[in-house]
Amino acid sequence: MRAEAEGDGDLGMLLVGNVGVNRVRADCLDFKNIRTIEQMVYQSPGGFEAVQKSYFYQRARPQDIALARRVIRGERFVPAERALWFFMPSGSCPAQWYGQWNTGRYKSHCFFAPLEGSCPGL
Repeated sequence: MRAEAEGDGDLGMLLVGNVGVNRVRADCLDFKNIRTIEQMVYQSPGGFEAVQKSYFYQRARPQDIALARRVIRGERFVPAERALWFFMPSGSCPAQWYGQWNTGRYKSHCFFAPLEGSCPGL
């Protein structure tokens, strides 16, 4: 979460955490065989870009662990409550990204989710 969204503050990191947990919970699209946090993070293709950078492999700080525990316990935040994807655009967020609908933006990241009811577990 930190390596993907530290620049967006605690809420930005929580939103990225929501996407990760949603991918593990989802039973659809690119995430049918993802059942653990580790599988989700290292999924290829489609995992998190941060695993390619040394910053990702730094020891988690206590505050990072506390944020991760919040999303694992089930806290959800708008606009990532049901989101399975996010990215940092150079401009405004598109209405759709790879056929998934924009659910909103928080600081530098746009979030996208499948249609309601099309993804069991979300």
